[in-house]
Amino acid sequence: MTHPDAPVTRQLAAVASESQHPPEAQTATFGMGCFWGPDARFGAMEGVVRTRVGYAGGTTPNPSYYSLGDHTEVIQLEFDPETLSYEELLEVFWANHTWQSSSRKRQYRGVVLAHTDEQYETAQRTKDDLAERTGATVVSEIEVLESITLAEDYHQKYELRSTPVAGDELADRYGDEFVDSTVVARLNGFVAGHGTEEQRRRALAALDVPATVVAELRRRF
Repeated sequence: MTHPDAPVTRQLAAVASESQHPPEAQTATFGMGCFWGPDARFGAMEGVVRTRVGYAGGTTPNPSYYSLGDHTEVIQLEFDPETLSYEELLEVFWANHTWQSSSRKRQYRGVVLAHTDEQYETAQRTKDDLAERTGATVVSEIEVLESITLAEDYHQKYELRSTPVAGDELADRYGDEFVDSTVVARLNGFVAGHGTEEQRRRALAALDVPATVVAELRRRF
């Protein structure tokens, strides 16, 4: 069976190299409010090779969307440090959530969940720098990731799944690989308005899907 990313591997070198999930890939996890938005924003970034959304930062066993307990909605991503640094990801984190005040619900709090001591120290340094630069108290927290529970399928790549025609076609085509595909992460970001015109043009040119799917994606782009 041909891997669904194969057309891109043949035709779109920039994305293809990322779709192979380089062995040196690192993982980052952030809470930034509702996880649909960060999933799309990070997914459109060159250097990000995988995105997933889930629940973390709490102690309640087996969290789910309707039984979240003390967990937070988070975006977890894998990235190629040769292309994209952890500090650059933190810049996106700080710029795209409300770090000055606490969310009324723990579910939507701002938090960095560090995977290593180095990530923890880098996140704390950028938090301190932000506070010094703005003169404001930074409420978002820096913690160590203990565990993550993946969110239900209907939350994964929500923007793309919500695109008529295209979402169903791509979910069927990718099957179990839908959530982990680099190409799907890109498209999920593009339909949410992220990425450049050139990125979108190349992605559409490389897709081996019916014309109706391309037309619907183009309408969203």
